[in-house]
Amino acid sequence: MKLNALRLHNVKRFAGRGISVEGIADGVNVLSAANEHGKSTCFEALHALFFQPHGGTPKSVQMLRPYSGGNPIVEADITIEAGRYRLTKQFYGGRRASVTDLGSGRLVAQADEAEAFIGDLISGGTAGPAGLLWVRQGVTGIENRSKSEEENDKRVRESLLSSVQGEVEALTGGRRMSAVLEACEEELNRLVTATLRPKAGGRFAAALDDRDRLQAEEARLAKEVEMLHGALDRRRSVQARLSELENPDEEAGRKTAIANAESVLVAAKLHDRELKALDAEAALAASRRDEAQQAFDRFHAALNRSDELARRFAVTEKELAHAAERRAASLVESEAATAEVQAAEEEERVNRELLARLEAALRSRHAAERLAEVRLHLEQAEAARRQIEDGEAAHALLAIPADAIERLEALDLKIVGLRAAAEVGLPRLRIDYLKEASGSVSMDRQPLPGGEDKSFAGVARLDIAGVGTLTIHSSRQAEQDGALESAEATRQTLLARLGVDSLRAARQRDIAARNKQEELVRARQRFADVAPNGIDQLHLDAARFAELSQDPVELDADPEEVRARLADATQRIELARNRAREASVMGTEAGEAIFRAQTEHAKLGHDLEAIAAIIGPEAGRPELQRDLAARLSSAKEQLDAVELRAGPLRRAGRDLAGAEAALARARSVADAAAREIARLREELADLGGQIRTRSDSAVEENWLETRGLLDAAREQVKRFETEVAVLDRLRKALTATRAAARDLYLKPVMNELAPLVGLLFDDISITFDGDTLLPQIVRRNGLDEDVDRLSGGMREQLSVLTRLAFARLLARDGRPAPVILDDALVYSDDDRIERMFDALHRQSRDQQILVFSCRQRAFAKLGGNVLTMQPWQPD
Repeated sequence: MKLNALRLHNVKRFAGRGISVEGIADGVNVLSAANEHGKSTCFEALHALFFQPHGGTPKSVQMLRPYSGGNPIVEADITIEAGRYRLTKQFYGGRRASVTDLGSGRLVAQADEAEAFIGDLISGGTAGPAGLLWVRQGVTGIENRSKSEEENDKRVRESLLSSVQGEVEALTGGRRMSAVLEACEEELNRLVTATLRPKAGGRFAAALDDRDRLQAEEARLAKEVEMLHGALDRRRSVQARLSELENPDEEAGRKTAIANAESVLVAAKLHDRELKALDAEAALAASRRDEAQQAFDRFHAALNRSDELARRFAVTEKELAHAAERRAASLVESEAATAEVQAAEEEERVNRELLARLEAALRSRHAAERLAEVRLHLEQAEAARRQIEDGEAAHALLAIPADAIERLEALDLKIVGLRAAAEVGLPRLRIDYLKEASGSVSMDRQPLPGGEDKSFAGVARLDIAGVGTLTIHSSRQAEQDGALESAEATRQTLLARLGVDSLRAARQRDIAARNKQEELVRARQRFADVAPNGIDQLHLDAARFAELSQDPVELDADPEEVRARLADATQRIELARNRAREASVMGTEAGEAIFRAQTEHAKLGHDLEAIAAIIGPEAGRPELQRDLAARLSSAKEQLDAVELRAGPLRRAGRDLAGAEAALARARSVADAAAREIARLREELADLGGQIRTRSDSAVEENWLETRGLLDAAREQVKRFETEVAVLDRLRKALTATRAAARDLYLKPVMNELAPLVGLLFDDISITFDGDTLLPQIVRRNGLDEDVDRLSGGMREQLSVLTRLAFARLLARDGRPAPVILDDALVYSDDDRIERMFDALHRQSRDQQILVFSCRQRAFAKLGGNVLTMQPWQPD
C-alpha cells in the first residue's frame, strides 16, 4: 500500500476549513513546517482514518474534533495492487465511511464494508504490521509501555518473522544435555554464586582468603626488608656528607667571605650618601631654571598675543554697529507687513461670511427638490409594502406543503393499484341494453351502465325495472387486509388538512399560490427599487431634507464673484504673512549677530586685561624683558656648576644593592651549612636505631619463607579459577545450543538492520531480546549497554532503523506499507540526522517514507519530495 494524498476538514485547529497534502510520491516525502502548523494534526487524522471506526467516539476521535464542534472529515488516496482508491471517513454527525475506485469513479464499499476493506489493508489494526511502522512524536516504541501493547506488538513481530523465515529448525539437547547442564550448575554452585563470585564458606573462597592473607604478609615483610636496605644505604651517604661539611678549610672559607662582603657594603653606603646630596642640589637648581624659563616664555607669548587681540577688538566693534542697523530695518518691515495682514484678514472674513450665507441658500433649494423626490418614493414604498403584506397573507392561505401534491398523487396511484388487485379473480357481469329498451338496471342501488364489466364479491342485487330483483351469490370474497381502506383514509385526512376535496383542487390551489408568489416577488422588487435601505430610511431622509429646506432661498449676490474675492483676499494674506515671516527671520538673525558681537567684544576685553597684567605698562616692558633674561641665564649657570661636581661621582658609582645581596648570600651559606650539619647528625642517630632493630628480628629470613607459602596459595587459587571458567564456558555453550532455535527468528531482522546501523555507528552490534523480539543490548567499543540506558537521540535512531528493517521484511512478504515518522528525531544532533537521512534514502529505493517535522532548516538537507499543505473543501 502507498499513500498518494491526504485531506482533512474541520479537524482540531482547522475548524470550519480544510487542508490537503497532494502529490505524495514513492521514496522519501517530507512535510516540514513550523510548530502549530498542523503536521501532528495530519498524522493523527491519518491514524484515525486507518485505525478508528467511523461509528465510535473514543478519546483519539474526540481529540480530532475542534472546540467549536462539527464533524471531522478525513480522506486519503492510496495505491494497492488492485488499483487506486479513495478512503473517506466522517465522524460524529453524518457518520460515514466509504471506499471509491478512482479509476472508474465507482463506490466500492461503505459503512461496515468500508471498515472491513480498510482493515484488510492494515492487516490487524494498530497491532498489525502497519502499526509497527508508525512513529508518533516523542515515542520510540522501545520504551516501557502497557502490557497489552507489548503483547500485541510481540504477536505481530512473531507472525511476521515466522512468515519470512519459514519453519524453524528444531534443536534440542535431549535428556543427556539436561543432565550435563544440571551437573554443571550444581558444581558451579558449590564454588561460586550466580554472578560467579566465590561462595562464602566454600573451598574457592577459603583458598582466596589464604592467598590474600599470605600476600598481605609478604608485602609487609618485603617492605621491612626494603626499608632495612634503604637505611643502610642512607647511613653511608649521610656520613660522607657530614665529613664534607665539618672540614676546617671549608668553615674558614665561609667566615672569610662574610668579612669581605661587610667591608664592601660600608664603602658603598658612604658613596651613596654623597651622590644623593649632589642630586638634591642639582634638582633644586633645575627647578629654578625651569621657573625662569617659563616666566620668560609667558612674557613673550603675551606680548605677541596683545597685538592680535587689539585688531580683533576693533573688528568686533564694527560688526556690532552693523547688526544694530539691520535689526532696526527689520522691525520697520515687520510692522508694515503685520498691518497689511490684518487688513487682508478683515476682507477675507467679510467675504467668507457672505459665501456661507449663499451656500446655505443653495443647500436649502437643493433640499426642497430632494424632499419632493423622497416623498414620492415614500408614497410608492408604502403602496408596495401594503401590496406585499396583502400578498403574503393571501399566499399564506393558498400555500400548501411542497410535497403534498406528490403525496396525493402517490396515494391515488396506490388506491388504484389496490382496487385493481382486489378485483382480479372476482366474478364479473355485463349488460348490453337494446336500443328500443325503455327501462334500466341498477346494481346495489346504483345505475348499471351498459357495455361495461362490473365485478362483485359475495352477493350482488340487480334491480330490473318492470321485472324485479335478481340476486346473484358468489363464493369468492374480496380480500379484507385493510390496505385499501387505510390508503383511502390517509388520502381523506391529507385532503382535509389541506382544505381541498380532490387532487385537482389541490393542484389548482398550488398554481394560484405560485402566481401569488410571483406577484410577491415583483412587489418586493418594486419596494427594493424605491426603498433600497428600507422605508425607515426614507422617513429619515424626508425629515432631514425638510429641516434643510427651511432656510431662505433668495440669493443677494453671485457666489462665484464672492469666491473670487475670497481667493484674492486669501492670497494677499499669504503674501503678507510671508513678508512678515521674512522680516521676522531678518530680525532674528540681526539679534543673534548682535549677541555674538557683544559676547566676542566682552571676551576680547577680558583677554586684553589679563595680558596687560602679565606684560605690564607699555613703557616698562623692555626693562621687564631684560630682568627675565638675566634670571634665566643665572639659573642655567648654577645648574651647570652642580652637574660638573656630580659627574665624577656618577661615573665611579658603587652598587649598594649588589653589596647587600653579596653579604646576605655569604651569611646564608654559613647558616645553611650549620643547619644541615645538625640535621644530618639527628638523621644518623635515627638510622642507627632502625638498623639495630630490624637486624635483631631476622626480617629477611621471614620474608623468604613467606614468599614460598604465597606461591603455593596462588597456584591453588589458579586451579579453582580454571575449574570455574571451564564450568561456566560449558554452561554457556549448552545454553547457547538450546537458544539457537530462537536466534533463527531474529536472523532476518538482523540481516536487514546491520547495514542501516553501520551507516550511523562505527563498531556497534545489537542484541535482541528473545522474549520481546526488540533491541535489548547495544555493544560499543567492547562494552554492553541496555537500550533503556541509552540517550534519547540514540533510542530515536534505533527505533527508526528497526522500523525500516521491519518495513523491508513486510515488503518481501508481499505486504508493503509506508513508514510514517512524526518528528521522530527531536533529540538527534545534526551529524546523526544527516546519517539518518542517508539511511532513509537507502531504504526508499523500494519503500515509501513520509516524514513530518518542525525542524525546517535541519530537514531541508533531507531532500526527497517536499510536500505542502493547501486549502481544501469537501465536495
